[in-house]
Amino acid sequence: MRRVFLIGVLLATVLALPASAQRRNAAPGVGNPFAGNPQAVQLGQGLYDSNCAQCHGARGGGGTNGPTIVSGETSSERISDTQALPIIKNGVPGTIMPAFSGKISDDDVWRIISYIDSWKAPAIDNPLPGNTAHGEEIFFGKGQCGSCHMVGAKGGKSGPDLSTIAEIRKANSIIDALTKPDHHIYGNGGTHILNLAPINTYPTVKVTLAGGKTVSGVLMNQDSFSLQMLGDDHALYSFDKAKLRKISIGSSSMPTDYDKRLTPVEFADLMAYLTRLGTPKTARAAAP
Repeated sequence: MRRVFLIGVLLATVLALPASAQRRNAAPGVGNPFAGNPQAVQLGQGLYDSNCAQCHGARGGGGTNGPTIVSGETSSERISDTQALPIIKNGVPGTIMPAFSGKISDDDVWRIISYIDSWKAPAIDNPLPGNTAHGEEIFFGKGQCGSCHMVGAKGGKSGPDLSTIAEIRKANSIIDALTKPDHHIYGNGGTHILNLAPINTYPTVKVTLAGGKTVSGVLMNQDSFSLQMLGDDHALYSFDKAKLRKISIGSSSMPTDYDKRLTPVEFADLMAYLTRLGTPKTARAAAP
């Protein structure tokens, strides 16, 4: 019952969609006939953006009235494609999820589901559109991402190396890291998790030595007796805590307002660049 309720809440505000030109009349028990079909994913994106995004947000990131549609890795709750179809068609009694039978064709529902399924893969397998060359310019220029992060052999070392970030993270997760103070990593699968702990990696730290000198940078590691950090001067430091006068640890130095720092076109191009950092699945599979 809980599974039904969760998916009902997720898709409660889907509006009537246009009927598909090619009807398959797919039944709930036969699986998604458009699974793995890039054209269906593209059509599903258009259907989702025009009918669902207002409530559930772009790429399921959460909107005005609907919750976030995400996939996680720490919950056993799983909704399959074949479970989603009849829920959308028949609704869920006792919840805000209405029945859409006769209003939404099975094919168009399958296409929306196919688009949602595309979010489950790493970003490299479903990169976002945009000008990647301009996005690289933003990364090392206006966005100042390269001052902390390295791509290939270029960039800073005070943040994670992003050379293969698109192989590791989903596109939604990369967007969240750039736009939300409390962002999360979503794992594979079709799981929806209501609450996740925020990521707080690479926190800032400032230590005051016994003589009064201060050293600031990024905390790399600590235990009860010692502290290791990467200084703002890019030098590595290790301190005996007993010999320090003061230790001040702050939040991550990662800005979370890039959607405001950059224009919409600049942000889209930066995302196009970031979601292509790595090796696509097909190339990885073909490698010896």
